[in-house]
Amino acid sequence: MNKKSTILIVGASGYVGSQLIPQLLQQGHNVIACARNIDYLLDRVVDHPNLQCHYLDLEDAGSILPIMESCDIAYFLVHGMSHGHDFIDYEVSLAENFKAAAEQSSLTKIIYLSALQPEGYQSQHLLARKKTGELLRSTGIPTIEINSGIIIGTGSAAFEIMTDFVNHFPLLICPIWINSQANPIAIENLNYYLIQCIDYPLTESITFEAGGPETVSYQSLFQLIAQRNHRSIKIIPTRFISPSFAGLWLGVVTSVPSDLGRALLAGIDHDLIADNTKIQEAFPQALLSLSEAINKAQETNDETIKTEIWGFDPSALKRWKSDYGFYPKQAGASFTTTASAQQLWTVIERLGSKEGYFFANALWRTREWLDPLLGGSFPIRRRPESGKVQLGDHIDSWKVIRCEENKFLSLLFGMTAPGLGRLEFSIKDIDEHHKQLDVRAWWHPKGFWGLMYWFAMFPAHLFIFKGMVKAICKKAEAEE
Repeated sequence: MNKKSTILIVGASGYVGSQLIPQLLQQGHNVIACARNIDYLLDRVVDHPNLQCHYLDLEDAGSILPIMESCDIAYFLVHGMSHGHDFIDYEVSLAENFKAAAEQSSLTKIIYLSALQPEGYQSQHLLARKKTGELLRSTGIPTIEINSGIIIGTGSAAFEIMTDFVNHFPLLICPIWINSQANPIAIENLNYYLIQCIDYPLTESITFEAGGPETVSYQSLFQLIAQRNHRSIKIIPTRFISPSFAGLWLGVVTSVPSDLGRALLAGIDHDLIADNTKIQEAFPQALLSLSEAINKAQETNDETIKTEIWGFDPSALKRWKSDYGFYPKQAGASFTTTASAQQLWTVIERLGSKEGYFFANALWRTREWLDPLLGGSFPIRRRPESGKVQLGDHIDSWKVIRCEENKFLSLLFGMTAPGLGRLEFSIKDIDEHHKQLDVRAWWHPKGFWGLMYWFAMFPAHLFIFKGMVKAICKKAEAEE
């Protein structure tokens, strides 16, 4: 690889995009990473002189071209599956806005990761992917489209759905599509294809299919994952469960976002077998077997706790297990206030000890006193001695694992429970006179009992965070 390019990644905070960034930087390219969820993107990357990170909402058509103008190549990794029932119109509208900007740019190549299209069948998810590809090719800019099926890797929604089911239930009653065939590809192999596209000589658009070396049923794939996790699982296929019902069910029993999960399920009730002859001729590589890919994914999962979301906290690392849900369950509430960030922060720093939790203190204290019955310790009232919250401080049973004054506070859950959790406070600007405070709990359940614990807490979650965030804002507005 000789030429170093300026590369735009649209959808950089996603599963694939966030993994491409360090690889492209390592090869000496300049990378402009764009995402709507800019905070999530910044949490997943490290500072690098050749990396720029930008907030980009593709719904704002006018914001795209200024970012794109200096770029040679663009990766389009955006999808709208988590947008809701109308995600196909939403996704196509994003592609149309990107197309309009690309036609005015100096891009020489577009690389687009899409999905396999089963013959004679189109789910809404797959139709949106297909239309997006057509729009990108219509720019007249040579486009490489890679159609992939199931991706095996930590963070891949399809893989995490299956892993969650395996970890949470010894018996699965599934739709008949569990017998559909697929040849899943390891994320390492897919990343290699995507990187090699940069130097691939291209005068007109081309489409590849990308898959792994083994074709198996989804039922066999479940069994392989169970084997790797040292679990026994019984699978009963039935025609009496529809994919749509299965989608609702997985939203309850896995941590994968429901809209994303339902869209994926709608796309895998037919065989998804990639013919990767063409792509292997273009970019030859040794393909990982399914067992190797699953092993690598689980090894990567063990490294999840070392990411910035946990503040690299040793106590979290000690407690993390590979059978914890990769995607967390969450509950929280937001409120807009006229209080300043400093006023809000001053109130948040009083959390715990005598002040309590600003709302429904009896419930918080009851949970603390239940901990000895669950094998934990008796409650300890602790506050930072300085009165200023700092990294590593303890607040009652919580530990500060991330702290950005007047902006963000993350507390590691310290009581005994089957899972790993954190409580977070985020302060964001709305306009010159208003701030938004968000209070949110995140929970990575460990197996079946981790889910049961979350559901036991759920009735309180329905109201406790709404009351808490409003109480903090009210106290902050009263601060002088």
